[in-house]
Amino acid sequence: MKYTIIIEKGLESGYVAHAPAPKGCVAQSKTKAETLKNIKEAMEAYVEALVEDGLPVPTEVGKDTVELEVAAK
Repeated sequence: MKYTIIIEKGLESGYVAHAPAPKGCVAQSKTKAETLKNIKEAMEAYVEALVEDGLPVPTEVGKDTVELEVAAK
């Protein structure tokens, strides 16, 4: 499955990543690479738990992603 991951600079240091689906998966670390590794591990564990419990796995089907550049005046 493919999921959108959002990575942002941490307030004090490092990076924070979260995924709109599945909700609640968050990871952080000092580097982007480590943050990506951590979010992937968190999401894999979450999806595995859903499958084991017989619960539906969230998808992003039907979701459109658009990049916009917005200029402030």
